Amino acid sequence: MSATAAVEMPEISETGLTVKEVSQRIESGQSNAVKTSTSRSVKDIVRANVFTLFNGIIFVAMVMVLVTGSWRDAVFGFVIIINTGIGIFTELKAKRTLDKLSILVASDFLVRRDGEDVEVPHNEIVLGDLLWIRSGEQVPADGQIIQTWGLELDESMLTGESRTVRHKVGEQVYSGATAVSGMALVKVNAVGSHSYAATLTAQAKVYKKTVSDLNKGINTILKFMTFLVVPLCILLILSQIHTVGGWDAALSTGEWRQAVVSAVAGVVGMIPEGLVLLTSLNFAVAAMRLARHNTLVQELESVETLARVDALNLDKTGTITDGGIAFNQLIMLGSRWRELPAQPTEGGSFETLTEQAATQALYDCCNEEQPNGTGQAVLAGLKAQGYEPGQVESRVPFSSARKWSAVVKPILPPAGGDSRSESEGGRTEITPSHLAMTAPASGGETWYMGAPEVIISALDGDYSDVLQQVNDYANDGNRVLLVARSTTSLADTDNPQIDPQAKPVALVLCSEKIREDAEQTLAWFREQGVRCRVISGDNPVTVGAIARKVRLTGEHEPRFMDARELPEDVNELARVLENVDVLGRVLPNQKKAIVQALHTQNHVVGMTGDGVNDALAIKEADLGIAMGNAAPATKAVAQVVLVDSKFSHLPDVVARGRQVMANMERVASLFLVKTVYSALISLGVVLTQIPYPYLPRHITYIGALTIGMPAFILALAPNTRRYIPGFLKRVVTFALPGGIATALSVLLTAWFLPGIMGWDVTKNVDLSALRATSAIILFLMGVFVLARVAQPLNSWRGILVAAFAAAGVIGAFIPFNANFFALILPTGTTLVATLIALGGSALIFVICLWLAPLVGKVSGKLLRQHGFNI
Repeated sequence: MSATAAVEMPEISETGLTVKEVSQRIESGQSNAVKTSTSRSVKDIVRANVFTLFNGIIFVAMVMVLVTGSWRDAVFGFVIIINTGIGIFTELKAKRTLDKLSILVASDFLVRRDGEDVEVPHNEIVLGDLLWIRSGEQVPADGQIIQTWGLELDESMLTGESRTVRHKVGEQVYSGATAVSGMALVKVNAVGSHSYAATLTAQAKVYKKTVSDLNKGINTILKFMTFLVVPLCILLILSQIHTVGGWDAALSTGEWRQAVVSAVAGVVGMIPEGLVLLTSLNFAVAAMRLARHNTLVQELESVETLARVDALNLDKTGTITDGGIAFNQLIMLGSRWRELPAQPTEGGSFETLTEQAATQALYDCCNEEQPNGTGQAVLAGLKAQGYEPGQVESRVPFSSARKWSAVVKPILPPAGGDSRSESEGGRTEITPSHLAMTAPASGGETWYMGAPEVIISALDGDYSDVLQQVNDYANDGNRVLLVARSTTSLADTDNPQIDPQAKPVALVLCSEKIREDAEQTLAWFREQGVRCRVISGDNPVTVGAIARKVRLTGEHEPRFMDARELPEDVNELARVLENVDVLGRVLPNQKKAIVQALHTQNHVVGMTGDGVNDALAIKEADLGIAMGNAAPATKAVAQVVLVDSKFSHLPDVVARGRQVMANMERVASLFLVKTVYSALISLGVVLTQIPYPYLPRHITYIGALTIGMPAFILALAPNTRRYIPGFLKRVVTFALPGGIATALSVLLTAWFLPGIMGWDVTKNVDLSALRATSAIILFLMGVFVLARVAQPLNSWRGILVAAFAAAGVIGAFIPFNANFFALILPTGTTLVATLIALGGSALIFVICLWLAPLVGKVSGKLLRQHGFNI
């Protein structure tokens, strides 16, 4: 507990809890401390990553090979350890992030104890404490209001309702709400895990893995292969037992071991184990690269979402502008001041005095307990001019939902006299008797300050000329506020309404500082085909002027609209949004509706923001981007946090996502080729009852050099191609020709080469020669497929393909390596036969690539004729 807080709080009679009472409550567990944990323990995370279908298939296959004693053919099992390790590390990192998350701000709060106001940490608030809730703070514990000074709460994170709520004495407030204006003294009646925010935090912390388009495609492949693997594995074992003379011979001679190893070779080839591993690695590497640029990715899978964003909603303040505001000037509204009484001083003119009164009222309206950014800028500007706080009887603090504030100021009684005269220069002098005729008979006068269109819409009379002035100033990029005055005192501060008889007095001009990198960043998005919209709570004309300055729409004039005119129907809203670039006066629930409307048009939506009012839209968007200075609740629901709040990081964020998605499509095609040819070769082996044409260690060696290691390099290469829907269809279309060509080449070799060469494949020597030749063909086809995936080859990509092809050949000449992976170099007539087989394989590959587009066109035409939309 800190010493007495150095702040001036209202005088109250309540003394609050004593030190002894506080100690007793802490000892009995009645403090606001909450045990932080996620819904998934470390044990659950380990179990979920170890016991997967993918790991199960690979593990069973590895055990089967190990049982046969051929441990060299079980090397593929190491992928389980690597893949599981990455999965566990990723989720543990997410768990640590989630454990740190809390909807409550972990800061000190002011409480009343022993008759003094002291600051205590969040977790030292106890049941029964008298707690001060001040503007800008988040309510840390549930409580009942004892006294209030115009407290208004934003409860959008609790209820989803965007409008602020003005609370009265005796009403309940809940932890997690944010005080947007005013102040209150609250008696805490629920703390810790019993508070409302604790239950809300627990729900927010439930770990939910993002399901990406990439993961969905890979999972579809895995599910299909799972249904295929089990029956095919059984059939492969039976076929291999048959090739060695049946069960009796297999068991008596020990040939069953070779049959099992052969069957596993087919099973392992069908599972794209490296693809799962590489996907996890690629997401992790992308996240680490972004972290070096002060961009925190809270969900690794969301990296892929970055590639698909085609609609980006930008919050103006903090994104396009840096949040800095400057007060420029106060402009009186022509002759309208003549309808208003003034408080004269000796020798003062009517104009001068009225401007002084309006300026003083503006100061007092902004001089709240916790003024917002605009209020702070106005106060700073007026203090520099020598203004100080004036007398205020009561006030209505500014509300983002209401968009205006008000103060009631006392009226000084007239000092006597009744005359009006012309001063030098023709300016009218105001005498006390004139004031007596025009001043309110009793009570105070009310001054309003806020959004011009909101205040004017509540007034009687035609003020279209004032609105025209507002628009003219806003068109120049100014943030415009209106000062209005009523000669009556505000009757109800609990449910405040603007007096329809109030008169506009002056316009307040402020301006925002535009970020230096905003124009360049927006230009990058335009070039990349991403539609950017600015969504703000400010005047749409003002926001439109800023959008024009940063060339939001390039050479075209940005189209702006007042959000109050937006339709509520989502489909109609989607239609309207197509022709709007800038939206002003947007409420939090409208931001969410805008995201939903864009979803109806199949847009992938990104949303930036920093305030609590952005949280609903950020959570609704496909990609939520929070600024580093955002409210904790906003950062908690965002997938990406720009730690230093720089808008210029967004292009790098999107580019990194595009790199991941485009490159993973390349390498997925590479892995799927292996899946296709393994499945087809296995099917051919089962149908023709021949020995499996290669060993598991062959596929491990060839896969590493033509798929695994090249894929990892290709996955990290620069690539800014926009994501195009249809990932799985394109991958399968690419993989089929190469997979079919490879399967045909290997099967034709296995079917015909033994007869040509006079080999007896039931003998180990001849079978080894056949497998060695098949492995060479498999390697050649793997290099062909790699070359096709890596195109264009007139750069480092060509060197990559050549390097791995050379590595494969050189490896066959290294005795240890050749012995370990059972690599046999053909000689004599076998070499001739192998070369002929290689030539035939190359021809088959070319034919399959040539036929693939033709077959695709014919099949597509037939499908469309029968009503299938492809």
